Amino acid sequence: MIRFRPFLFAALMLLSGHAAAEKFTIAAAADLKFAMDEIIARYKQDHPADMPQVIYGSSGKFHTQIQHNAPYDLYFSADIAYPRQLEQAGFAASPVRPYALGRIVLWSASIDASKLTLASLAAPAIRRVAIANPRHAPYGKRAEEALRASGLWAKVEPKLVYGENIAHAAQFVQTGNAQIGIIALALALNPVLSRQGGYWLIPDTLHEPLEQGFIVTRRARDNAAAHRFADYMGSAAARAVMAKYGFVLPGEAGKTR
Repeated sequence: MIRFRPFLFAALMLLSGHAAAEKFTIAAAADLKFAMDEIIARYKQDHPADMPQVIYGSSGKFHTQIQHNAPYDLYFSADIAYPRQLEQAGFAASPVRPYALGRIVLWSASIDASKLTLASLAAPAIRRVAIANPRHAPYGKRAEEALRASGLWAKVEPKLVYGENIAHAAQFVQTGNAQIGIIALALALNPVLSRQGGYWLIPDTLHEPLEQGFIVTRRARDNAAAHRFADYMGSAAARAVMAKYGFVLPGEAGKTR
């Protein structure tokens, strides 16, 4: 019997490790796709027992789904107003934490967008322009604001094709269903899109700030792993990844690429 004790001990340790593992689901704005994937990979190195899953989509749609008890433990919104509303309505288990300011850019896979401006979108040669749907996607709202502030909305609106979220809008441009898009800087900087085309940074004076924030949802009140990940977002490692993808971080307002 004694000779089996080491094996018994190892088995008990393995079982206890599985018991300690915690799952949590993140609902994240589509602009976070590449940054969040990288942050989760780094988080897993430090917390191998935790099992995060992430779903990307429209901030506005996630906001509605959480009010109907969707199974999300953390909610990262491209518009901080959405998590603030959820906190006020009792759907949050944490204060709202700002995590970034987003920026919008012109991007194309077929045209050198770095040599364009918003006024270029009115040219007859540009027939389709992709943006996220302004009704529920914060990046789409800011795109519309920038076009209106530039006096271009009436000329460009007939050319618009609407993505369900900002990643979907970028996909329209990638596949040739639009010649150019107004997308998130964070997407334009990812390795895939950056190899396909340059970008032009739209002045942030043309739109309201894309202040982004997140909460731990009411569902995850007792989920220690969800709270660990929320804290990790403030770490130097997570902030470095966010900065890499062009996000302006809390406490660093005014820094842009």
